[in-house]
Amino acid sequence: MKESSRKQGAASPCAACKLLRRRCAQDCVFSPYFPADEPQKFANVHRVFGASNVNKMLQELPIHQRGDAVSSMVYEANARVRDPVYGCVGAISSLQQQIDLLQGQLAYHGLCPDSPSSSGSPSSKQVSPQDNKSIFSHMDMVDEASLGESMWSC
Repeated sequence: MKESSRKQGAASPCAACKLLRRRCAQDCVFSPYFPADEPQKFANVHRVFGASNVNKMLQELPIHQRGDAVSSMVYEANARVRDPVYGCVGAISSLQQQIDLLQGQLAYHGLCPDSPSSSGSPSSKQVSPQDNKSIFSHMDMVDEASLGESMWSC
């Protein structure tokens, strides 16, 4: 578990308590995960899930699982802020379409012989490496290295 961002005796509230305009208690459930210097992190989570729901989720989890739960909530909240309808599912779907397209191109060029090619002709969309970078430039939550590994699993 992360150390609280507040120093012993200091009255600096965490980002959650600051946004909610309340006193940050010594045992605040938010303070280890939402430090005062990252206000947007809690703001997005609060906007999507609501502070009360986040509080309930964190209280119900064992302490050793709370960090992962907060990471997941932050990931989903950031995705929902970018795409209110589909959230992270939209990002995943977009990446899966890109993988399918690239695998088709690899198959067409004979670099991926086990992958079925539906028509034997190249895809009508050609994706250049520059296009790939522009796709990822707005998605800071995507690990490009792990995507690259999965792309070659055809």
